[in-house]
Order: sequence, then C-alpha cells, then structure tokens
Amino acid sequence: MIPKLHYISQGSSPAAHFDNIQKACTSGAELVQLRLKHISEKKYLKIAKEAREITSHFQTRLIINDNYIVAKEVKADGVHLGKTDSCPTIARKHLYSWQIIGGTANTIQDCEALLDKQVNYISLGPFRATNTKEITPAVLGLNGYAAITDILKTGTPILGVGGITTKDVSSILKTGISGIAVSEAITRDFNTIRLFNELLKASSAAEQRYTFE
Repeated sequence: MIPKLHYISQGSSPAAHFDNIQKACTSGAELVQLRLKHISEKKYLKIAKEAREITSHFQTRLIINDNYIVAKEVKADGVHLGKTDSCPTIARKHLYSWQIIGGTANTIQDCEALLDKQVNYISLGPFRATNTKEITPAVLGLNGYAAITDILKTGTPILGVGGITTKDVSSILKTGISGIAVSEAITRDFNTIRLFNELLKASSAAEQRYTFE
C-alpha cells in the first residue's frame, strides 16, 4: 500500500531539508521524498541517513529521489526515478524486495514504459508549470490527466505532480488520478497536509492499495 499524499522535500541547504522534513512528519505526512540535485553520492548518503533517522522517529516512509544505491544503503522505503535516472529494471535488481520504485512520466508512452518495467507508482506531470525543475515538460492539466488515465486503466497508483494546491485536489481526483505529490504548497504551509489528506480521503487506515503481479 502507498499513501495518497507524497511530500517532496525542499530546502536551500541540508539543514533546511531536515527542518522541512521534520515539519512534514510532525504535521502528519505519511511519506516524504528526499529530493536533492547536483550533489555527490557520498554527501547524498550522509544527508539521507539523517533524513531516515527523522522519518523513522515519526514512522513516516522515506523515498529517495534518483539514487537507488543511497536508497538501499539507508534502507529507505523506496526510490523515485526521473526520466533521465537509472532504469527501474536495473534498480530493482539492486534493491531489497520490499523497497518500492516510483517513476516520473509526462506522456502516455512514458506511463506504458514504466508499467512494463513494473514500477509501484507513477508520478504524472506537471499538472501546471513550477519552479522546482530546471526543464519543465509540457503541462498536462486536467484534460491531459483525464486523457491518459482513460487509456491506461491500470491498478498501479498514478499520482499528480506539479504545482498542485488544495483547490485542485477534487478536480484532479475526478480525472482518475489516485493521489498527489506536493512540494511548494506544503513547504509554504505545513498545515495544508491535514487538508490535503482530508481531500484525498487519505489516512493510515485507508491507503491506496496495489498488488504485485
């Protein structure tokens, strides 16, 4: 099972990431993705270990962005792989059997490729343009989400991502998207985690379920 709300960490320094991750956990986040770019594996590992300590204290799940080696080393709950990161099939060979793999998608072809590689969830976006990525692919919006989910018809959780706010959740869920990944809106106000969860009807007892074939 996988939570319907993922918080993607933000911060201008490791200390800022730790502070925001702790605030997210305190505010009720069930899953946090540690997202660091342009950093050495050695430093990433050190930061990830600290993040793992924080999330473990709150019994919050931790996903490592990009680096499956770091994810395995710190025994994170899984890894999230972008379109230019390692292949999920390769990552699966190195990870523990219980660790999950998520993948980033922007098109129906991306989604189909990830499903073929048996990822555990897909982050589909961007819903709208954001400042968190250097290169932003085509914005999908509600129409893009509806078109893709209508074709896919998969049991694998599809999460919306990209500039999503609490005002968007109801409309996004109507397109067939099953959850969301949020960075900016939560970092601005961690109290929104509770509202996001209410809108998603998400809780520890009612999470998105998936099965392995």
